[in-house]
Amino acid sequence: MKTAQGWRLGIGDIQIMTGPRHRPQLKRPMWIIVLVSLVSFFLIGSYVYPRQSYAACYIFSSSGCKSISEWLPPTPSRVFTDEEIAARVVSRDLLKISIQSKNPKIAFMFLTPGSLPFEKLWDKFFHGHEDRFSIYIHASSEKPRHVSRYFVDRDIRSEKVVWGTISMVDAERRLLANALQDPDNQHFVLLSDSCVPLHNFDYVYNYLMDTNMSFVDSFEDPGPHGNARYSEHMLPEVEKKDFRKGAQWFSMKRQHALIVLADNLYYSIFKQYCKPGMEGRNCYADEHYLQTFFHMIDPIGIANWSVTHVDWSEGKWHPKSYRAQDVTYELLKNITSIDKTTHVTSGEKKETQIKQCLWNGMKRPCYLFARKFYPEALDNLMHLFSNYTTV
Repeated sequence: MKTAQGWRLGIGDIQIMTGPRHRPQLKRPMWIIVLVSLVSFFLIGSYVYPRQSYAACYIFSSSGCKSISEWLPPTPSRVFTDEEIAARVVSRDLLKISIQSKNPKIAFMFLTPGSLPFEKLWDKFFHGHEDRFSIYIHASSEKPRHVSRYFVDRDIRSEKVVWGTISMVDAERRLLANALQDPDNQHFVLLSDSCVPLHNFDYVYNYLMDTNMSFVDSFEDPGPHGNARYSEHMLPEVEKKDFRKGAQWFSMKRQHALIVLADNLYYSIFKQYCKPGMEGRNCYADEHYLQTFFHMIDPIGIANWSVTHVDWSEGKWHPKSYRAQDVTYELLKNITSIDKTTHVTSGEKKETQIKQCLWNGMKRPCYLFARKFYPEALDNLMHLFSNYTTV
């Protein structure tokens, strides 16, 4: 009781001492008012001024405006296998590597049955640029006889290549492995014995070296010569929606070349399930493996066209071939002026896919090389070379 009385007395004393009370002034939550005002401002602005310009987005991001969902981590459509996770980690880290060279070179890799009929033309192309290129020759049938000093002793150990089989891809990987041994090789171009240059060396060198892009031909063909070649045995690693087609003649930067050699998972899948005559389908690994692989691993790192021109307009199993009488100034000038790539899907519809050739975001001619030329065209090509090539 004593304690209670003491407590009551204390309260009474406080009341008497403080005198009459005044209601304190409320402190307004200013941060709430500011937040509501800002939200209202942006809502009104987005309504009155709909999104027509993306300039503001590029102030903060080089990739432009993105929706909220695009900023969130991607949700995989399925669970990756252990092998896929390992392959993607290796590829990702290889792409991040900054590879520098004081003397960057282009590796010209020739895939040929034997001797190269256009060595004299290539000799003219290479002359005076000895410190900016290297040559590698994979001759699958017979040892080549060389007429140019640049090609002497440039043959690598080769094995037999059968058209349409995985041996084509094996030869490409063998060429890359040999070329990668030289740390100065920064770009790798695959060429055939029927290929010829369309521009002078400086033009080709600057075109390839001054971009961070690889030129791998890759497009979606829903027809019988495209997606119909896909086998469900490739699941789960390769889904049908990712299956691509394209020419085998590539040009790729060093990081991509390293990824090709590092890959065993996807290569093994195509080796096993992409064969001529398999399951009633004619699947050719050289037309689908790298095209699908890069579409899955680094789709924004490839241009989706090849810098080697091939004319498929005749609609046959093999592209148009040029004989001596076909090689004119007009023909070569027309090819060098092409600035759009054309892909025609197989099947009855034969849809045409046309794409502008953009080099570092700028409109440029698409092609640096061309095929297929008969050996008899050499003299005409030698005569015209300095006239149709451009700086």
